[in-house]
Amino acid sequence: MGAVKTKRMPRAVREQQMLDAAVRIFGQRGYMAASMDEIAELAGVSKPLVYLYLNSKEDLFTACIRREAAALTAAVRAGVRQDLPADRQLWDGLRAFFAHTAEHPDGWSVLSLQARRHGEPFVSEAAAMRAEIVAFVTRLVAVAAREAHRDPDLPEREVAGLAEALVGAAESLAAWANATPGVTAHQAASTLMNFAWSGLGNLMRGTIWTPPRDAN
Repeated sequence: MGAVKTKRMPRAVREQQMLDAAVRIFGQRGYMAASMDEIAELAGVSKPLVYLYLNSKEDLFTACIRREAAALTAAVRAGVRQDLPADRQLWDGLRAFFAHTAEHPDGWSVLSLQARRHGEPFVSEAAAMRAEIVAFVTRLVAVAAREAHRDPDLPEREVAGLAEALVGAAESLAAWANATPGVTAHQAASTLMNFAWSGLGNLMRGTIWTPPRDAN
């Protein structure tokens, strides 16, 4: 392969161009199958330049995870207005999540699949992103539930468990939606909202389901 001629441009712009190419290759081919040659060619730069900017394949993949994680969490936060009712906040957050993962399928593949398949340090990077989203959802659920039925002692563990379950469902549904033709972000958000809100609504009214006495 001949040397790739590149136009002079600011380092930050060139680096984002490399990350764009890397996310596409990693997301579609996987970390192990992706090659630096492919990434450099797609970015329109030489392979030595990729190494000069981003040091190694591992560092490049880590940079991709961090960038995509920051973009996703920012999209979810930006989609939620704190002055709206709890159900609207949850709806807006879910819609922002599914819209972003649909618009950036390669980035979502990097975060939800590739980062978790190849051990450290990638797993920790993806886990940090997930923890931030879970914390955001936990605060949303906790404040709404406590305000609804005036219970300042609502167990933190219960609220955290609900947030974990909701985020896990959203992750699975996003993977399904991206792999299923014709499923829109609006439809995916509606599906999860209808699935989750009846239970969350009961919690916010102080109506909690309990197992029958004869259940083990």
